[in-house]
Amino acid sequence: MQRAAAHAFLVSLVFLFATSARAAAPPDTYPNKTIRYVIPFPPGGITDLMARTIAQKTSDAWKQSVVIDNRPGANALLGADLVAKSTPDGYTWLGMTITHTVNATLIPNPPYNFAKDLTAVTVLGSLPLVMVVPQSLPVKSLAELTALSRTRSLNGGSSGNGTPQHLAFELYRQLSGANAQHIPFKGGGPSTIALLGGHLDFITTGLPECLPHIKSGRLRPLAVAGASRLPPIPDVPTTAELGMPALAITSWTGLMVPSATPVHIVARINAEVVNVLKQPDTAERVREQGFDVVASSPANAQAFMAAEVARWGKLVREANIKAD
Repeated sequence: MQRAAAHAFLVSLVFLFATSARAAAPPDTYPNKTIRYVIPFPPGGITDLMARTIAQKTSDAWKQSVVIDNRPGANALLGADLVAKSTPDGYTWLGMTITHTVNATLIPNPPYNFAKDLTAVTVLGSLPLVMVVPQSLPVKSLAELTALSRTRSLNGGSSGNGTPQHLAFELYRQLSGANAQHIPFKGGGPSTIALLGGHLDFITTGLPECLPHIKSGRLRPLAVAGASRLPPIPDVPTTAELGMPALAITSWTGLMVPSATPVHIVARINAEVVNVLKQPDTAERVREQGFDVVASSPANAQAFMAAEVARWGKLVREANIKAD
């Protein structure tokens, strides 16, 4: 009887040690199952394209599937909320953008806390914005556009309230004193079509969306909203060159996970994604999508996103921007 009890005790110890060993598994066991990469936008957009590039490359490197899950809706809140409330084990990622840092102020009662419920893995890439006007508008510079607004109210379009395009509009109006009315559309495509149709006077939008029309001569670029000129349009001055350095805004996309995700897993994801972004073929593909590669560390990404929340929160309050 004692021998049986002793044997049972030994078996239980072996089971306990085995269980403890699995619980304390080294970081290199991650990932060992499918990863869900949640994109809170419809398929086909620039955030979705970047995510699919990252997913394919990390799947190949890890021999584990990274599956894109598009969850659009509620100004990108639905997908972000899903990730924020998911198990913090590194198997649910969020493809996030500047929109989420704006939402921290724009949305009165969000379903999750951006600062507390999510943590940054990296900023993947940034997308410069360009102010453009239709060829028919009789202005050839930012100063001339502002001067025109002294004679009549201008119509400036955007992809919707709180989007990077809207923020750029409000910054321009605030810094220049231009007389302009904001007209929101549901996406960059519709606002560009309205501009081409002569229903708008100007928009500030991503280079990939307007470059074909710049090349065809239907749109005229006035300024790059940043500190550096862009190689595809090298003759277009920056807002910094034009005396408005504060009119600097880039649309960007990053990667986040639930805040309680173990630090070593966050570091593992960051290392692989940064490695992917630095591969020549990936970097070239990302540039073709209109992005500049950033590939920041988790700490730098977290600091950047916190600064974006503060910056755009101030503008949302000052311009009294409201959600759609």
